[in-house]
Amino acid sequence: MELKPGDVVTLKSGGHALTVVEVNEDAVSCLWMGGEGDLFRETLPLAVLERADVEESEDEDDEDDDEAEEEEDEDEEPRKKQTA
Repeated sequence: MELKPGDVVTLKSGGHALTVVEVNEDAVSCLWMGGEGDLFRETLPLAVLERADVEESEDEDDEDDDEAEEEEDEDEEPRKKQTA
């Protein structure tokens, strides 16, 4: 498994989502936020990690929808008034 900084992983045994900070040959430095809001950093063997399934939050979904609507509006040509 190839990892790069910014990837989200978990321990194969479960637990918090971890963000990859640095990748070395057989070890990965990760950061994660504890339940109390504390920030932790640990270097773990690559063999104990797996890529996490990351779900987008509702806020990110709403922002994507807003951007898509704005792009659609920009693509539309202004309507001309019809005269009788």
